[in-house]
Amino acid sequence: MARKPKFPAYSVLMSVYYKENPEWLKISIDSMLKQTVFPSEFVLVEDGPLTDELNKVIKEYQKKYKNLFKVVKLKTNQGLGPALKIGVESCTNEYIARMDSDDYSIPTRCEKELEKIVEDNDLDIVGSSVAEFIDNIENVQAYRMLPETNGDIHKYAKRRNPFGHPSVMLRKSKVMEAGNYREYYLCEDYDLWLRMIEKGAKCYNFKEILVYMRVSPDFYKRRGGIKYLKSILKFKTEQFKKKRFKFGDYIISSCASIVACLCPNVVREFIYKKLLRK
Repeated sequence: MARKPKFPAYSVLMSVYYKENPEWLKISIDSMLKQTVFPSEFVLVEDGPLTDELNKVIKEYQKKYKNLFKVVKLKTNQGLGPALKIGVESCTNEYIARMDSDDYSIPTRCEKELEKIVEDNDLDIVGSSVAEFIDNIENVQAYRMLPETNGDIHKYAKRRNPFGHPSVMLRKSKVMEAGNYREYYLCEDYDLWLRMIEKGAKCYNFKEILVYMRVSPDFYKRRGGIKYLKSILKFKTEQFKKKRFKFGDYIISSCASIVACLCPNVVREFIYKKLLRK
């Protein structure tokens, strides 16, 4: 009789578009290929035509790992939500490790997440706290410490995003039950978590840092402005109307977003680094 594997097979899901940095893409992919539990599938969605440099990087990995990479090419740039929706549908495994094209996962990230899933097979989303860095992982700007237990995550989600997107391991069937990703400017992940929670998703976050998220110089700038404010207020109003947010949570959360989006960038950076992070 064949020995039963300790961990279930999993897919890595990543989306790439033309503005990505080729060197950062290599670092991100390599971090997932150096996991102590190797993925059985790497689904990479090309969100529209890419640069020659990015195409070269992807082709090198396809050549080196002939049966691992499944590259899904989109004719036009669809945006992160639609690209990930297609990516989820393309994954053949029940468990999907999300990863962004410019971040870094520690080698034991997926093993720890899968171990937790084996320990509690009812879990649908497993993530971790994250470190935000510039240039290299030694240059950490802030730590985003997230709630650990299912109850605390559900409570936290009523005001703020309870997961670091590139840190999560997802149960595909629960993602599909909730309606999969959809277009929602800079809210694609938060939108999905709330719909999964509404469907009864059980959640967990490791308190330790399993993923380092790269923040570019314009990271805090992109978290402000009218476009993002309109998107986040539309999103939070929708949650309130669907009774996912209580009135008090909705007002406090919305007011905080208004202040953060409309204040000068230097003030916004201070808020993110000193008040919303550790």
